Amino acid sequence: MKKSSVYIVKCSDNTYYTGVSSNLESRIYKHNVVFYPDCYTFKRRPLSLVFYCEFTDINFAIEKEKQIKKWSRAKKEALINEDFDALVNLTKKKFDE
Repeated sequence: MKKSSVYIVKCSDNTYYTGVSSNLESRIYKHNVVFYPDCYTFKRRPLSLVFYCEFTDINFAIEKEKQIKKWSRAKKEALINEDFDALVNLTKKKFDE
């Protein structure tokens, strides 16, 4: 069964980029050698891999990537630091007034 990874890299400008790949090692290498010149990471190299999680279903991996991309920096850092208790507290809640 082929695995896919959702990953977060930290860019040289201290921003985060989230992506998904079926070959994580190759994807990180390509980000760092400018294989993707139109990518967000192009002018933010070098990059360092700070988080990844493997999935057996590519569709679920893509869903999680999209979810993480919407998260705040604080929530991404909680995930990176495996501070799972903080993840709950960092969830944005909207209440009808």
